[in-house]
Amino acid sequence: MAGNFETILINDDGGVRTITLDRPDVLNSFNTQMLNELGKAVRHGVKDKSVRCLVITGAGRGFCAGQDLADVKDRYQSDEPIELGRHLRDYYNPLIASLQSMEKPVIASINGAAAGAGCSLALACDLRIACESASFLQAFIHVGLVPDSGSTFFLPRLIGTARAFEMACTGRKVKAEEALRMGLVNQVVPDDQLVDATNKLAAKLVSLPPRGIALTKRALNASPARDLIAQLDYEAQLQTTAGKTQDHREGVTAFLEKRKPAFTGR
Repeated sequence: MAGNFETILINDDGGVRTITLDRPDVLNSFNTQMLNELGKAVRHGVKDKSVRCLVITGAGRGFCAGQDLADVKDRYQSDEPIELGRHLRDYYNPLIASLQSMEKPVIASINGAAAGAGCSLALACDLRIACESASFLQAFIHVGLVPDSGSTFFLPRLIGTARAFEMACTGRKVKAEEALRMGLVNQVVPDDQLVDATNKLAAKLVSLPPRGIALTKRALNASPARDLIAQLDYEAQLQTTAGKTQDHREGVTAFLEKRKPAFTGR
């Protein structure tokens, strides 16, 4: 995609768009510019039909250390009450909502520490693949804050309420292997294999029918707010839509002809 970005890198390859957070000197922590640029890149990925899978990773030795406190230090120079909710609503919340609602698979390729809002960013992705040296930290409690940017939504759904409470209220670091055992990540690989493993997973997703993935993501996102009967009906609605796609017909035909299907997204 075109764009003069200074805090992120964009690479498009075979339907996969990789966004690399590029502030390695501060472990890719968020400043306002990076939040703006990342939000723009994600929104563009939603609309760009050539993008069939989105990958988010970090440059250097960290994934994302959360909010760069140096970027907001001026707020703490006076005794005036600090309004953090507006900052969330203006920058973080639209980003997290875009990742969750976009009807394309999103992979977090976690190459190091994911802390605070950086951990939230990883949780908002559909799949998480981590290197062995990666770690996860709900750092908010250490500065007297509440987990935000979707952490209180995603974390208990991924690992259960009790474990989510422990991570959020003790602020202890969870290393990659433990994260895998508790269901926080889908896969852990040696550090030097993270890029290859991420590319392999992304290529697999790109080879699958885009509308099928989109409708499946829509169904899974809707599930927590519905009872069984409502979800059954919603599945029937979505299946009606999926059944009318050319990709469905291609998948069945390829199976009967014992060949590999060629999905086009139609």
